[in-house]
Amino acid sequence: MEAALLNVDLHCHSTVSDGQLSPVEVARRAHANGVDVWALTDHDEVAGQAEAGQTARELGMRFITGTEISVTWAGQTVHIVGLNFDPDDAALSAGLRATRSGRGERARRMGERLAALGMPGAYEGALTFAGNPELISRTHFARYLTAQGYCPNVQAVFDKYLHDGGPGHEPAQWATLEQAVSWICGAGGRAVVAHPGRYKYTATQFDALFDHFIQLGGEGVEVVTGSHSPEDARKYAGQARRYGLLASRGSDFHSERDSRADLGMLPMLPPGLTPVWHDWF
Repeated sequence: MEAALLNVDLHCHSTVSDGQLSPVEVARRAHANGVDVWALTDHDEVAGQAEAGQTARELGMRFITGTEISVTWAGQTVHIVGLNFDPDDAALSAGLRATRSGRGERARRMGERLAALGMPGAYEGALTFAGNPELISRTHFARYLTAQGYCPNVQAVFDKYLHDGGPGHEPAQWATLEQAVSWICGAGGRAVVAHPGRYKYTATQFDALFDHFIQLGGEGVEVVTGSHSPEDARKYAGQARRYGLLASRGSDFHSERDSRADLGMLPMLPPGLTPVWHDWF
């Protein structure tokens, strides 16, 4: 089948980070939804890759190694997806471990902020939703606050309390863009800017981000993803053409309840783009 016509999902999460299904369960859901090529991209972690890959291959899917690295750039958090790399690469493993190490203290401070806002016990509550305590995140806090009835759903928690600059948000210093791209490329992989429609940059800042990313060896951008509207997809398809970037597609699936798109259920890439997977098989 032509590469552009495959049902490809190269962005999703399991209980190894902030998803609610195990790597095996995510693989089975992807297969049931008709996915042909699949990557598991847990935040700052590759511990689920072996299990995910084995299950995917048993089901007849092509499996691509993946991770989503948290980066601080121009005062905001940006996510860089790494694809098709060696998950046992020493520099990548050390870099991801260092990136994870700051999450625990950040989470405790976030719990203190939320307690001051009248929501005590949020840190302890969020831990009950975290499959991997090393990777406790805002999503785990949002699930806890939703379960306690402070907000009707996870997105509402982010909108009211946990967005960048929100009253319950604790800023973090993640990896640099240089580090993330070098770890991915050094492990033989391909770096992709995740869901650019979510970042609150000016047009000038976006130009600088893409220019810097390409100079460092970055190659791709997510065009079709769960948080992108059709307008976003058209916009970033245009950016991919403008910068000569490869185009990626991924649901950013976390769970049936919390995600804006299910695995494999996205529109296809717009025409005239080169898929990020074009030369992998």
